[in-house]
Amino acid sequence: MKKVFAILAVAGFMAACNSGEDKAKLAADSARIADSTKAAIAADSAAKAAADTTTKAAMDTTKK
Repeated sequence: MKKVFAILAVAGFMAACNSGEDKAKLAADSARIADSTKAAIAADSAAKAAADTTTKAAMDTTKK
């Protein structure tokens, strides 16, 4: 049982001290995600504007 605890302790220590993350890669990923989010919001806004225009046009024709 002591060996199991020793192995778990070593594994826990190694996992806690993992600093292998590449900060440049994380920054690039964050920028890419931000750009794709902005593009999605812009596309959604364009779709809503087109739908509003279509709806207004349909309403205008019924009034005439």
